[in-house]
Amino acid sequence: MNFAWLKHFLPRGLYGRAALILILPVVTIQLVVSVVFIQRHFERVTEQMTTSMLREIALVIDRAETAETQAQAATRMAELAQALDLQLDLPAPRPVPAADRREITDFTGLTVQSTLRAGLPGMIALDLTAGGRVQLWVATRHGPLYIGFPRIWVSASNPHQLLVLMVFVSVLMTLIAFLFLRNQLRPIQRLARAAEAFGKGQVAPYRPTGALEVRAAGKAFLEMRDRIERQTESRRLMLSGISHDLRTPLTRLRLGLSMLPEEPETEAEIAAMARDVTEMGKMIDAFLNVAREEAMAGEPERVEICAFVAHVVEDAVRAGQPVQLVACPDAPVQAVLRPDALRRALENLIGNAVRYGTRAEVSVTVRPRSLRLVIEDDGPGIPAERREEAMRPFTRLDPARNQDRGQGVGLGLAIAADIARGHGGSLTLLEGKRLGGLAAELSLPL
Repeated sequence: MNFAWLKHFLPRGLYGRAALILILPVVTIQLVVSVVFIQRHFERVTEQMTTSMLREIALVIDRAETAETQAQAATRMAELAQALDLQLDLPAPRPVPAADRREITDFTGLTVQSTLRAGLPGMIALDLTAGGRVQLWVATRHGPLYIGFPRIWVSASNPHQLLVLMVFVSVLMTLIAFLFLRNQLRPIQRLARAAEAFGKGQVAPYRPTGALEVRAAGKAFLEMRDRIERQTESRRLMLSGISHDLRTPLTRLRLGLSMLPEEPETEAEIAAMARDVTEMGKMIDAFLNVAREEAMAGEPERVEICAFVAHVVEDAVRAGQPVQLVACPDAPVQAVLRPDALRRALENLIGNAVRYGTRAEVSVTVRPRSLRLVIEDDGPGIPAERREEAMRPFTRLDPARNQDRGQGVGLGLAIAADIARGHGGSLTLLEGKRLGGLAAELSLPL
């Protein structure tokens, strides 16, 4: 059987699922004990007590039936009432009910009624609603006989007290278990928050606590975080060092090319070599910029998104780039991010958009748990099968795009994608819906 539909009704959080695991068995045990054990137990006890009471009632009826006159029967009833502590009236002084009376919630009363009916063929009526007393009318040869006695003689007293006590103890133990469970879940929640913060490029303080398994997972996370930070730092230092060391031989090459004699047969070759050196210089400058910005990324800050994006767009407009902000939420939206890194990502995406198109548009939308920044242009776009390739470092798809506005070194999209991943988000290249060119979607978590 397929029970996939149950997932829509089950809690999604760890607290809710743990509480369900804790409470569901307790409630099930209560229902089983209440229905199977308690009810049947009290029914059997009530049946036994009522059967014992039937012997006394049968004795009373027999003494009334064997009396020769009604006066003699009344005298015998008085003697038995004193000896058996019963209320006996012959004939009955009050009107006889037309039918038996019982409260709807009186479950043991049903057993009393059926047992008395089975043992007293001459029973006229039974009333179990008279405030803790049983009132019984039986037909005799001298008229209706009224018999009254306390209800506790035929029923187990207050069966609901056991239910109330069981529920109270169950609630108390569930509360204690929930408090204990909350203490066990807190270390898991702290670990989840630390992992989520690290995924967004933040280093939240975390110390492994809790059960042994949770401590082991926490230590593994700390080791992984330290290892990733060391690798990131090593990459930055290596990138910076290699880029810096390459400047010297490039400078010598550029100087050597400038000192070569200008001869017609070598002029074209020298010009080509000079272009190669210039291209390598651009790549080294890009490497140094990346290394420098990683070192100066700084700590995450809480930023108002619309104002931040509007400021970046204004700076691009002042630089002569045809870009405008076309959509942004009216309500203030704040997110924790690295402003300098995000500014670099937006500037790269805007620069790519205006380089390969005539104009660009920026829009900001907010989803339930994420922020969506879209930079769209009216250029030729990128084929769907080559969009992943376009985000790789030093990949240029210029033959498929407009080259009239110069070329880059193929790091713009790669840097923007890396910045998005550093914030726990992603960069996706799509087909533009408004302008028909390329749409770069930068998704960041809120």
